[in-house]
Amino acid sequence: MSAELLFEIGTEEIPSDYLENGLKALKRLAELYLRDNRIEIEGGLHTYGTPRRLVLVGKAISDKQKDIIQEITGPPKKAAFDEEGNPTKAAFGFAKKQGVSVDELQLLETPKGIYLHIKRKMPGSLTITILSEVLPKLIANIPWPKSMRWGSEGFSFVRPIHWVLALFNGNIIPFEVAGVMSGNKTRGHRFMAPQGIKIEGVEDYLRKMNESFIIIDQKEREDRVEEAVITAAKPVSGLPVIDPELLTTVTNMVEFPSAICGGFDKAFLTLPDPVLITAMKEHQRYFSVRDQGGNLMPNFVAVNNTIARDESIVRKGHERVLQARLSDADFFFKEDRKRPLEDRLKDLKTVIYQAGLGTSFDKVQRFTRLAEYLAEQIAPEKIHDVGLVAKLCKCDLVTEMVMEFPSLQGVMGKEYARLDGYPEDICMAISDHYLPIQAESQLPESLIGAIVGIADRLDTIAGFFSMGLEPDGTADPYALRRQALAIIRIVRDKKIAISFKDLIHKSASILRETISFDQKVVEDAVSNFIKNRFKNLLLTEGITQDIIEAVISIDFNFIHQVEKKIEALQRFRDISKDFETLAIAFKRIINIGKGFEETYSVNPDLFEHKSEQGLWKEFQLVKDEAKREIDEENYFEALSVISRIIKPVDEFFSEVMVMAEDRRIRENRLGILKSMHQFFLQVADFSKFSI
Repeated sequence: MSAELLFEIGTEEIPSDYLENGLKALKRLAELYLRDNRIEIEGGLHTYGTPRRLVLVGKAISDKQKDIIQEITGPPKKAAFDEEGNPTKAAFGFAKKQGVSVDELQLLETPKGIYLHIKRKMPGSLTITILSEVLPKLIANIPWPKSMRWGSEGFSFVRPIHWVLALFNGNIIPFEVAGVMSGNKTRGHRFMAPQGIKIEGVEDYLRKMNESFIIIDQKEREDRVEEAVITAAKPVSGLPVIDPELLTTVTNMVEFPSAICGGFDKAFLTLPDPVLITAMKEHQRYFSVRDQGGNLMPNFVAVNNTIARDESIVRKGHERVLQARLSDADFFFKEDRKRPLEDRLKDLKTVIYQAGLGTSFDKVQRFTRLAEYLAEQIAPEKIHDVGLVAKLCKCDLVTEMVMEFPSLQGVMGKEYARLDGYPEDICMAISDHYLPIQAESQLPESLIGAIVGIADRLDTIAGFFSMGLEPDGTADPYALRRQALAIIRIVRDKKIAISFKDLIHKSASILRETISFDQKVVEDAVSNFIKNRFKNLLLTEGITQDIIEAVISIDFNFIHQVEKKIEALQRFRDISKDFETLAIAFKRIINIGKGFEETYSVNPDLFEHKSEQGLWKEFQLVKDEAKREIDEENYFEALSVISRIIKPVDEFFSEVMVMAEDRRIRENRLGILKSMHQFFLQVADFSKFSI
């Protein structure tokens, strides 16, 4: 038979940014514990959550564990029976331990001999009994960014636990956790229905939660929040700015949302839009409002956790608090405007970037030179603009506004540069150089911003590697993996044809002027680090491991060339009948030459067989034609040309003994194979394929 599970952990308010991951962990752990305890879940597990509760619901859960057949091996036959075949103490002891008579024991033949053996059916325990042991462990093992202890309890959890509702088919699952006994009661909304509520099952729970002003489903609650915010802005003919991040945050802060529209002094509209929006969002969790033309209005929408008895009083409270916040922002803005943005560059000398790597001013000087070097290689006409953006892009870090709102770094640099009269492309590049902020987020639009962003990130990676602060297997405290991935994404997006080897060398050389480290070791480590990020990225895009290794193992200098080779190799494997035979031929060439690292010249006068002459002649033709295709980056066409070598290679190996006794003949034949090997590696290493 199957049953339903209802499990709720009632707490004090959980931080909004903890809730989503907490619910994911709750579901994952529950599935793990039930599976490990042989409890079938036919209807699946579902989680719900509000600031005050984590809820797990299971449908069609088996009411008992699966039975298992237990097989136990005992002592060997020669120890269990004497010469007359009578059971010994060993046999009696084994039987007694297993709770059976000696007559019930069986013999089992194994590779090591014949042993006593017993097979018996072990009936599963009741699920409710298992859950009483499992659920306390589940609660204890939910991971949180930060946990706390309270009272005299040594138990640690995200917030103090006030109640635990635990029912299996309407019956209480008995256990105690953090000094709280599980039961069949929950609580409604803290203010609108604070009394305890007795629950009989899942349907009863969902109905009573709704009656008690609790919207238990996060998606439904989010839809309610969005609808309420839009409705609240209608009386002023406004359109709220529905920021997805803010919407999720607010949803996780309330159990029963209601919204109210307020206003602020129009004089604050002189502040840049990002300042107003950020002040409302980060300090107050308010939604800003735009008019039909897209302009910010002197209004906001606040979301409350209760239905207001008197909206005017609530509105005035929100307005009073926001007035103070915007007054602060206005003060910061006016203070910042007393000095030009560029004048703040010298202030970075007082900001320590990283112990051992100098100040933020030192860092700016380094990546400015690196950015100018990169611009010289790919866009020499933009060197001046790149240098200017590099010098300006960190100046806003020491402004009052960014110190108050760190999320506005780059944004305020753009705004202040614009007010200082810089060209729009310079202003945009200041903000752009921070992009992408997250792994999959927006990339920089401007080439100038892209160049500065690459230089900034590469200096960061090289700097931390030079200090021995590279990421380990799990920890990456300085987000260097994200920095490397950002560099790769920018290079791919802008199709930047730059040698990674040269760029990394330049970055390390600039660092080496002021910091002592083994430059070659650091350069190799940084190159491998970025290469591995690129490999992982390609794997997530569906490229197979062997294709990636066949190209990247021999070439990771120009990303655009690597990608073209991978694409060509993938296509060649998919549509060419020659792929497998070419790979086999390539492997034969490599295997014969293993252990001979010298470079041997080829003398046609030493050829003894027609197949030697034929292979060498065909290789010269193939090499010349394929080289033209490689130079044009037509790698698929180059592979098609190279495949013509298959037949001459087969004939060569069929008729020629490469390891001839005559050293000159042997080295001449090895020279043919090594020449071919080195040339083919300009496209791919076919030895990476398992054929």
